[in-house]
Amino acid sequence: MQFIENKLKIALQAGQMQIGCWLMTGSPLAAEICASSGFDWVLIDMEHTPNDVPQVLSLVHAASAYSASIAVRAPWNDAVMLKRLLDMGVQTIMVPNIRNREEAEAAVAAVRYPPRGIRGVSGNSRSNRFGRIKDYFDKADDHICLIAQIETQMGKDNVEEIAAVDGIDCLFVGPADLAADLGYLGKNTNPTPQAAMKDVIERTVKAGCAAGILAFDETEAKKWLNEGATFVAVVGDGFLLSRGMDAIVRSFKGTE
Repeated sequence: MQFIENKLKIALQAGQMQIGCWLMTGSPLAAEICASSGFDWVLIDMEHTPNDVPQVLSLVHAASAYSASIAVRAPWNDAVMLKRLLDMGVQTIMVPNIRNREEAEAAVAAVRYPPRGIRGVSGNSRSNRFGRIKDYFDKADDHICLIAQIETQMGKDNVEEIAAVDGIDCLFVGPADLAADLGYLGKNTNPTPQAAMKDVIERTVKAGCAAGILAFDETEAKKWLNEGATFVAVVGDGFLLSRGMDAIVRSFKGTE
């Protein structure tokens, strides 16, 4: 079997716009609907959902039939969890709340095989198609796309040193957490956190790293794309379902 290249990583390295959908519902059917809609990528969230490893695998199976790249946001910067996600064949992983170079280096080490890292070696896992991809170990490290979330003032302060870590492919702004850490909990659109988000994106791009952000409002998403972000989450399955249901109920009952 042939090695499967990470086309999302290749696109980000080329500076190409990649828009995606955030998967939170845990529904394989929803994952399939979203993955077949024309998005460049879908991301399965483990941090703010009940999704566990077996459930993530079912979502990966559902989305794999389509052209969208599959990413997973891990619940934390945990080497064991990152290893399990990689072994199930996930090539793009987002790690929450990276605050400095040391945390970024720890994440990179977790996704690379020795001697470059500490990833445990399995010769019979979904990632290497159960031992059928003969050159998997020669190529695996170079096709992992690692996305570090910037969600605090400390992370913002250390953008350049995080972006400079070999193996970090993208810095992704977490708008809600960054706003909260700046003292604006639930006020993402306040000018102060907005300015901080813009600063992170500008400095990330200047450092030669891909920048990303979550923006479920079309106008806002396009604003960040114009600012230089290339990895942008423009909608989520749970968000779309809840807002869509609200709109239908309002159209009949006139209630908020």
